[in-house]
Amino acid sequence: MTATPLSLPTAAEVTAAIPCAELMMVAHEYEQAMRLDDAARILGHILKALPDHARALHLMGVVAFHKGQKELSLSLMERAIACGIDTPLYYRNIGEVYRVLGRHEQARDAARRSVALNPGDPIALMNCGVILADQGLTDEAIACFEEALAINGQLPAAHFGLAEALLSKGEFARGWQEYEWRFKLPGVPAVIPKTKTPQWDGAPIVDGVVLLIADQGFGDAIQFCRYIPWVAARAAEIVVACSPVLQPILRQLHPNMRLVSDWKEVGPFAAWVPLSGLPRLAGTVLETIPAEMPYLRAAPERIAAWKDQLDALTPAGLKRVGVVWAGRPAHKNDWKRSMTLEALAPVAALDGIALVVLQKGPEQRQTGSHYGHAPLVHLSAEVEDFEDTMAIMAGLDLVLTVDTSVAHLAGAMGCPVWIMLPWCSEWRWLQERGDSPWYPTARLFRQPGPNDWRGAAEQVAEALKG
Repeated sequence: MTATPLSLPTAAEVTAAIPCAELMMVAHEYEQAMRLDDAARILGHILKALPDHARALHLMGVVAFHKGQKELSLSLMERAIACGIDTPLYYRNIGEVYRVLGRHEQARDAARRSVALNPGDPIALMNCGVILADQGLTDEAIACFEEALAINGQLPAAHFGLAEALLSKGEFARGWQEYEWRFKLPGVPAVIPKTKTPQWDGAPIVDGVVLLIADQGFGDAIQFCRYIPWVAARAAEIVVACSPVLQPILRQLHPNMRLVSDWKEVGPFAAWVPLSGLPRLAGTVLETIPAEMPYLRAAPERIAAWKDQLDALTPAGLKRVGVVWAGRPAHKNDWKRSMTLEALAPVAALDGIALVVLQKGPEQRQTGSHYGHAPLVHLSAEVEDFEDTMAIMAGLDLVLTVDTSVAHLAGAMGCPVWIMLPWCSEWRWLQERGDSPWYPTARLFRQPGPNDWRGAAEQVAEALKG
């Protein structure tokens, strides 16, 4: 006797057997647990039976956004709103999708609509602040963050958004205080394993170790490691917990500190503090940023070795311009800070220069389709660490980069560095400035409009001609 094959229920049978509200609840629980495929499967059943189910459409859009399918997410959320459900949640979420797609006016309208529909919703106010800040409307953004915090003073993202807005305006005193909320953001790992040892308050420690923690990206560590001598003047001993990649760099800041890459190696300590918390403890304002340059240097023997390669590969008489056009793809803001090699065409069309590729990672493949007038000098495949990058940059006439660790490294070395920034950049580059108080040898080139990397490259090309 042959067994009858089992058959799966149809979408209509599923929705008939289980109340739709229960299915939506399960789908929402799956989305919250980031079981995205499971959530999408249930929502797909609902939408097959009920194509205009607004809640299912919207939640499917949220799932698509989590999966990186931003255009699909937008389409689904727009369909949900078109069903006539005028809810602040829908506008709150679609505003974020518009934001990351660079559709600024629609993002702003959606955010404001969400607030208008529910003025007492601190999350809507906070999201509106994020969108306004992302468009350079800093004062309006600050007002939104402050209004959100007046309703709920324990919203970490609102405090952090306020911090970045204040810091971008150069209002450091209040900005650093708000910046401390970054460690309470959802999903942010603890900066240190659980400990009863207090966070350092900056007071002198005459007997004991201060543990410094490189808590953020490489660029942040390079920017804030300038404070290590300040700590050394106030602490008997220093231990720095950081990636092994950073250790040869940070070792330059103080001869007697210990560097570790494993918590088990730390040993007893009297207090701890993240590197990014040192500007607050030092009371840093715009006028007192430690900017003694250089505070990082390339090793002379490496400079000599890389100079030989540069001399052999670069046509004589050309100005050597090191280029980095993209950051690490995993960075949360990489969609905004990275460009393409093709967008550098106005620079590559110039006479008298050679582009020395400092780009690392998958974006390095773009060199295969480069057809610019300026020759490309390929060195990056042989670059093993930051020390190599520093030695190469020491032999260049100029470093041209987007907002990556290379920008910070060149600035810390006192190299001439031109940094191309998005229309609305990170707080550290401040607003409407062509220079940086963090790096005196840096020159900033900002997009003339949203997503206009070509326009930024044209500014660079004009400056190079001069």
